[in-house]
Amino acid sequence: MFGYRMFGWRRPGARRTAGITTAVLTLAGALSMAAPAGAASADRRDAGPEAAVAERLAERGRAEIGAAAAHDTTRVNVTRDAGGWAFGTAVLATEPGSERMPMGWLFHAEREGGTWRVALEGEERFAELSRRSPLVKAEEKPLFARLDGRRAKPSEEAGRDGGGAVVYGAGDYRTGMALPTTVGAGTVMTSGPHGWSGSAAPWSSLDFAGGDEVVRAARQGTAYTMCRGWIRVVHDRGYATDYYHLWNNINTNGGWVGAGAFLGYTGTDVTCGGAAYGRHVHFGLIQNGSYIPVAGHNLGKWVIYNGSAAYQGSAMHGSRLVNAGGTLYNYGALGLNQAVVDANGGTYVNKRTGPGTGYAVSGSAADGATVTVSCSANGTAHTGRYGTTSLWNRLSDGTWISDAYVWSGVNGPVSGWC
Repeated sequence: MFGYRMFGWRRPGARRTAGITTAVLTLAGALSMAAPAGAASADRRDAGPEAAVAERLAERGRAEIGAAAAHDTTRVNVTRDAGGWAFGTAVLATEPGSERMPMGWLFHAEREGGTWRVALEGEERFAELSRRSPLVKAEEKPLFARLDGRRAKPSEEAGRDGGGAVVYGAGDYRTGMALPTTVGAGTVMTSGPHGWSGSAAPWSSLDFAGGDEVVRAARQGTAYTMCRGWIRVVHDRGYATDYYHLWNNINTNGGWVGAGAFLGYTGTDVTCGGAAYGRHVHFGLIQNGSYIPVAGHNLGKWVIYNGSAAYQGSAMHGSRLVNAGGTLYNYGALGLNQAVVDANGGTYVNKRTGPGTGYAVSGSAADGATVTVSCSANGTAHTGRYGTTSLWNRLSDGTWISDAYVWSGVNGPVSGWC
């Protein structure tokens, strides 16, 4: 496979158990508490939500990480509370210098009969509480409704969400995101796909460094400070993105950020644990509350590919391949109705007046060019980088191009049938 690993940024290694004794912590500007895993339910009656959230957090940690989570510190930060409701962040912090990164989720809690009902991001109850909670802002409502852990059904049409959450397994890899850097500038992808905590699957994460060292929101959404150095942005379609190791990052509690908004600078911050070997941003892709493989998805007009091992891999723009350690130019976001021309090693692709080679040539599209797709139809079959297809796309200028020579992120029509 393609790629090599850039040493000196983040390196995989044996998983080490963080040996931090759980203690009460106060975070500036918000109520925060660390609590031991498995706190008794009786101790939570008529008390604040922190202990109940910490218990649920520990349960989620054991499910996601295993026994190692029992030694992590639970950090519960209540950022909003009123009338028997609470909202905030819940983080399993690891030891600074550990190869294992912290994990965290947003939470909702509702008090019923003196007991707090808690739900973490990516759980069905999280979406249910979000619909009723007076603490959820108007712009958060539609985003949180998708964070219920659902997976698309096979019967759902490829490329459409059918009212349910779109997931990578449903043949739709579009993100609508750009690279988490400054549009119009280059940055080094110091490490290709790897796990949020090293080599372990899923390989959800990438490392970026260099350029102007500014870290920006890959897509618009609502942003949350998980801890110092760590920002999460919740996007539409069930996606979220994580940005860790930041210096001078923003402090936000659900503030709306536009695509390309400033989040912080690349750095080496490990306030919530983990390791950083050289200045960079550790970028992670999340869907429905869980990290997912980044390979196959697009970041801007680059498609990410795995290597033969974690931290290797590559990115492709049209036919141009850049291995880990190379520089990626930020072309901006790829629209959900757009595609990138991939001439499969050529310099251009012919456009036709209809869906097939029996129609006249009507111009061409250069390798790496962005095209907007109006609708699709079946025509003559062609073979490109991703196999053989008879699907043709009608472009916004009225011409047609074979789907074999574009990357749209969808296994099927991008904008419906003509």
